[in-house]
Amino acid sequence: MKYFVYFLMLASLGMIVFSLTLIDFDDPFGYDQSKYGLIAFMISICILIFLFIIQLSTKVKAQFDQLKDE
Repeated sequence: MKYFVYFLMLASLGMIVFSLTLIDFDDPFGYDQSKYGLIAFMISICILIFLFIIQLSTKVKAQFDQLKDE
């Protein structure tokens, strides 16, 4: 599971870079391609944050289980 989460984080970073290439920074809300790039950028950031939360929750669970066993 750990490596799968890392793979998804890497894929999310790749999507962030790709979506930044779609954005026209002179007029980000003007063209459809720029709008799609902004939407993809925001979704990728949300997914990355969600994956960090999952990773932290598994670490907290492991620590809790270790304290519970002692």
